[in-house]
Amino acid sequence: MISDARKAELLSTSEFLLKARNTANPVDDLSAPMMATSLEEAYFVQDAMARSLQPEGIVDWKVGAPAPDAMPLFAPMIRAWVGTNGCTFADKRYRLRGLEAEISFKIGKDLPPRATPYTREEIVDAIESCHPAIEELESGLMVPANVARFTLFSDMQIHGGFIPGPAVPDWQKIDFAKESVALAIDGKIEVVRTASNTAGTDLLRLVLYLANEGAARTGGLKCGGWITTGSWTGNTFANVGSFVDVRFSTAGSVSLRFA
Repeated sequence: MISDARKAELLSTSEFLLKARNTANPVDDLSAPMMATSLEEAYFVQDAMARSLQPEGIVDWKVGAPAPDAMPLFAPMIRAWVGTNGCTFADKRYRLRGLEAEISFKIGKDLPPRATPYTREEIVDAIESCHPAIEELESGLMVPANVARFTLFSDMQIHGGFIPGPAVPDWQKIDFAKESVALAIDGKIEVVRTASNTAGTDLLRLVLYLANEGAARTGGLKCGGWITTGSWTGNTFANVGSFVDVRFSTAGSVSLRFA
């Protein structure tokens, strides 16, 4: 349980990180009182940032895990930061220009919190479509890799933008254990990997976690919401003006450009 006094400190953290992002003036690190000291505190900061950016409530989420048997971790995505395939990201806040190739799902029906856990079959039935995607990474921190783990998590797990590609027909037939991906910047292939998501290739495990264990925080999964399920390519960084192209072997392609 987070005390009221501690909540006040963490609200200051959320405001500080939002200002650093919005003004494109990142900070090296947070002062000790502003640092989250637990996952609960980091999620509190995330949610405070999300409320400021999208007061009507969050419907889109990123989820991943550091290993196939590890507990998933998740963060909100902001609908205003969702782009279209081939779009140009032009706002000054696109400073870091980090890139992750991902597989995402669009939810086609509400999955509200309930006492009985959802089954995998119910999750599949609730998924409207599957898409290749690029998650764009941004931060109020100068070099996110240099800060403490909970500080990085606090900053919305450095979420900055999301671009889904076209829906994949018959996505249930894809063997993600054999799926490959290539990420290219300005025509040069930077990363090629196969079955490389750190969470493993059972991507539905992550969506199932959000629908059940994560439901207290998400309010349940909502019709029309996007769920993106972690990087297949690690973190790759682009320059100003770069064109980025991601191609999965079966799950299609998606692209974006930085102004």
